[in-house]
Amino acid sequence: MTATTEAPASREEIVLAARGLAAGYGGGAVVSDIELEVRAGEVVALLGANGAGKTTTLLTLAGELSPTAGHVEVLGDDRNRRLHQRSRAGLGLLTEERCVFMQLTGWQNLKLGRGAPSDALAYFPELEPHLGKQAGLLSGGQQQMLALARVLAAKPQVLLADELSLGLAPLIVQRLLEAVRRAADTGVAVVLVEQHVRQALRVADTVHVMRRGRQVLTAPAAELRDNPEQITDLYVGRGEAA
Repeated sequence: MTATTEAPASREEIVLAARGLAAGYGGGAVVSDIELEVRAGEVVALLGANGAGKTTTLLTLAGELSPTAGHVEVLGDDRNRRLHQRSRAGLGLLTEERCVFMQLTGWQNLKLGRGAPSDALAYFPELEPHLGKQAGLLSGGQQQMLALARVLAAKPQVLLADELSLGLAPLIVQRLLEAVRRAADTGVAVVLVEQHVRQALRVADTVHVMRRGRQVLTAPAAELRDNPEQITDLYVGRGEAA
């Protein structure tokens, strides 16, 4: 779901932003007053308990949902664009469902992407011996690697990833997040929704903690790595917003 039609962004450039963003379903607000900025080469993590509004925020950033207030800016464009339009402009999206075609082989999945299979395998070389199998026969971790590799091979300027680690073993989670960090280090702007707080803090630059549809903490990840309990306290309202 990605394309690269523009020159790579400078690392200081804000390539994705939400300004006073509100969104929801069926006329009901799920998130309100969301403010965030993501620069080229930066990983921004959205953390919070289930139902905090993280996925709604991510889908609105992607263009899957339309804002009910405020707006999203992607690569300098603040128009209310849909996902397919933002994808053509350089945005890649991974939802929490496994984004693979189960009846196709791993190779066929990679060839359906906009990038070269060799670029995908540069992120996850351990996939190569398994690419002749149907994707549905791969493990959950291999499927998620395949999906992430296909998106990253297209060299997006923005990557939005929702719960990459869902249901996966810690070592697989580590590999996936390492690949996300590696992509950011090449200049990709990343928004990462994640339940594994400690793992997310290792790769993130900035953290936004959400509760009941609002941001309750925004801070550099480095300030929170030694005290991740501060984040989980905010999930249930025990902590004070910074």
